[in-house]
Amino acid sequence: MADTIQPVPVWKRGLAATLDLFTAFFFFGWLIGHFTGNNTDEGFKLDGGPALLLFALIVVYFFVGRRVAGGTLWDRILRIGRPQPK
Repeated sequence: MADTIQPVPVWKRGLAATLDLFTAFFFFGWLIGHFTGNNTDEGFKLDGGPALLLFALIVVYFFVGRRVAGGTLWDRILRIGRPQPK
C-alpha cells in the first residue's frame, strides 16, 4: 500500500525550506572554513573553490534530503511528509 501524504500549509513548507537553507549554509560553511583555514572571528569567508563546494553541498543536501532520505532536517522537525519517487 502506498503511504498517503497529508497536505501541509504553504507557510510551513516555506519555513522549513528557509530554515534548511540557513542551517546548511552555516553548517557546511563553517565546516569547509574549518578544513580550509578560512574561518574568521566573525564566522567564515569562502572564495573560489571552497565557495563553489559550499554551493554544491547545499544542492546535494536538498536533493538527498527530499529525494532519498524522505525529508530534510527541518521537514522532519516540523513533521512535513515528502512523497518519495518510486
